[in-house]
Amino acid sequence: MKNPEKSDARNAFFQIHYWMGMGASMYVFIMSISGSVIVYRNELSKRFAVEWLVNLHENLLFGTTGRALNGVGAICLTLVCLTGAVIWWPGIKHWRRSLAVNWKARFPRITWDLHSALGFWCFVLILIWGFSGIYFSFPHLFDFLFILDPADHFTDQGLSLLSELHFGRFGWFSEAVWSSLGLAPAVLAFTGVFICCRRVIFKKPTNPNTAS
Repeated sequence: MKNPEKSDARNAFFQIHYWMGMGASMYVFIMSISGSVIVYRNELSKRFAVEWLVNLHENLLFGTTGRALNGVGAICLTLVCLTGAVIWWPGIKHWRRSLAVNWKARFPRITWDLHSALGFWCFVLILIWGFSGIYFSFPHLFDFLFILDPADHFTDQGLSLLSELHFGRFGWFSEAVWSSLGLAPAVLAFTGVFICCRRVIFKKPTNPNTAS
């Protein structure tokens, strides 16, 4: 599609992405920062009291109620991620430009490029974080998998792998990568809010081909 911004379906997905992203921006920012830190939970616990940060990341400091709210936030993150993938496509003429950031441009242009490029390159990892967050908060939603797999062999392995993928528990290298890329949702939340506020306050366009 040469002009995806003119598609009614694309605009519908954009509205979901826009409003849900704004509503969940603070949640995503907090989860991103706290998650990046507690990747090194075992190492940090030897010198600092980090259990409150773990409690914040897992339960929002509110026990079972916080865990449920965390699940709702994870659902929002997953939907924002999926709708973002749909509206990311900038058209045949500009798709390559949406993969990189023009650091020589003005700040609004850099912000848009960063939001678009980072969302593309980190899509799979962010989707895993969102999906696994839903599992941690609402594990019973996944009970149907055990019906499809009576022996529980593949289901147990799959859910175990999902848990490990959430934290990057594959050695020191993966932990370093997870901790670094774990900041991506925070950057996306910041740039997303900036883009939305600029659109509302200054009536600036959100079309990447006209942003400046």
